[in-house]
Amino acid sequence: MLLTLKPDHKKHILFLTEQSPPVLQDFCKLALDYLQKGPNVKVYNAAAQKLNVELNIIKNSVEGLVNLLLESCKHKFLQLNAEDFRDSVIALGFTEEKEAILSKLYSVKKDEILNALEGIGFKLPEYYDMEWRFEVQTASRSLLKQVAPLITIDLSLKNPDNSDEIEHVLLQTDPINLLHITQELEEALQESRSSHIRRISRAVK
Repeated sequence: MLLTLKPDHKKHILFLTEQSPPVLQDFCKLALDYLQKGPNVKVYNAAAQKLNVELNIIKNSVEGLVNLLLESCKHKFLQLNAEDFRDSVIALGFTEEKEAILSKLYSVKKDEILNALEGIGFKLPEYYDMEWRFEVQTASRSLLKQVAPLITIDLSLKNPDNSDEIEHVLLQTDPINLLHITQELEEALQESRSSHIRRISRAVK
């Protein structure tokens, strides 16, 4: 299977197909720096002056190469092998020599790219601890024989950016509702363990 890229993405890649192999290697380094540290406008300005092009062309080309690598890593879990990557790159207009540079980048830095992908997106609080207590209201002024069991939960969540910062969330529910929540979570957990869901979750990271 071949990668399907959006028109704007293809347009940004076309500039790289016209560059020499050494220049393409330099862009590969810029793409890796982008994944690790983000864009570097100072370096892009220097590259623009060297190649006598506008700054946006350099910026768009780096982002286009980054997107190519990210899309390739996503498709890896959908059976995009080295041969498919090579064919996709050649279909974009790269020569065999330039394709070899990109294929080497993809194969050697694949794990590094995946690690960068894992850091993209929202960082949610992590489970740290939980305490609970069972309470029963046996009567009230209006209902002398009322029995109303309640479960109070103190959920401790760890801040992903600061492991020393703990947030406490207090929840209260009745046993019937808690049982329903438990059943829903167990069903979701079982579904998340299926091979189909694992492939999807890895592809969208």
